[in-house]
Parts: sequence; structure tokens; C-alpha cells
Amino acid sequence: MRILVVEDEPTLRGQLERMLQSAGYAVDTADNGVDGLHIAQHEPIDLMVLDLGLPMLDGVSVLHRLRAAQHTAPVLILTARDSWQDKVAGMDAGADDYVSKPFHAEELLARVRALIRRSVGLASPVLQCGQLTLDTRSARVTEGARLLNLTAHEYKVLSYLMHRPGEVISRQDLTEHIYAQDFDRDSNTIDVFVARLRKKFARHYIETVRGQGYRLICSGDAHGA
Repeated sequence: MRILVVEDEPTLRGQLERMLQSAGYAVDTADNGVDGLHIAQHEPIDLMVLDLGLPMLDGVSVLHRLRAAQHTAPVLILTARDSWQDKVAGMDAGADDYVSKPFHAEELLARVRALIRRSVGLASPVLQCGQLTLDTRSARVTEGARLLNLTAHEYKVLSYLMHRPGEVISRQDLTEHIYAQDFDRDSNTIDVFVARLRKKFARHYIETVRGQGYRLICSGDAHGA
């Protein structure tokens, strides 16, 4: 999953970036509203964390322009604790939720997880596919009673697929959603990560759809690689 953080305060922006990366997300950042709007409009982000008090273009204006352009990715706004007017303005402009500064890291991460789940129609923080379980709160993946030891990129690929079970996901989509903008992307590595995941599973969960990409099969009737 790929998140855009738009925050002008360098220390907080760095903290948010590291926090989200540690939780298994690919993270893009911007320090002003103009750059943030540009990235959101041209990159396939899964969620935006948006400060309202931004230079060049304020957060409410960013929201208005995004929603006017039919951009549907969830937006979590950051507001001052005592500024209820900002919260109202942000929600009315199209934000999906807010966190007041200063905030606890776990609260922000919980809201991020909830918004991403909601955006794809999932309710539980624990994703299930047959015997395969992914706990988005702890980034813990198990198959039955067996804990799977995944690399960061293997986890990102599996997480994206498990948020969209049954959907055919192209290699390009996977590449764009597991790497940040400034990462040297190579779609061929997706095949490597999928191959490694398959070796770690006792059953077949990831089906290759020839010429299209990959699909997570949870019914146990997938066949062919």
C-alpha cells in the first residue's frame, strides 16, 4: 500500500515517513500543497495524510481540487487539537477522518489501516484467505498455525493482493503500489517476490492470469502458475 504524506514541518514529516515505512507502507512525501496535489493527481496512492496548514496551497484547497477531479483515495487530515473549525472545514472538503496534533503513533496507524480497509470494502483488520491470515495491525502473516517469515517487499505484495482478493492485479499496479515515487522500480521483481511467496505457502494462493497479472484465490481451487 502506498501513502502520500503532505506536511511542511520537516521533523514531523520525517517521523511520519519512518513510522509508516516501519508499518509496511511505501511512502511519498511533499512539503507544500502544490507538490502534494501534483503527486496525488499523477501517482496511484492508496491514502493521503494531509496537514491543513500548508504553504503555497492550503490543505482544504488541496482537498477541494482532488475531490472536484473525482479523486477517491481516502484522506486523513492532521489538525491542531483545539481547532474544531479546521476539522469541520477539512471534513466538509472531502476528508475521511482526522487526527489532532500531537497524536499517538498507534492512533494514526489504526486510522490509516481502517481507512484503507474501508476503501476496498473490508471490515476486519485481520485479512483471511483460506488458511492464510494477515494481521494488518502487527504485519504478522500465518498459514494455519505456522508463522510465515516474509521480507518487507514480500509482505507488501501479499498485503496488496489480500486487500483485493479475487481481483486480477497487473504487475504494473503492484509495482506502483509497493514502491514510493523515488524508488528505482522494476516490474520484473514482482515475479521474483511472487515466486518467493509461493515457496513459503503450503498451498497455492496466487494464480497467474496470463498476459494480465496475478490474482489471489481463497477458495482453494486455483490451478496453474
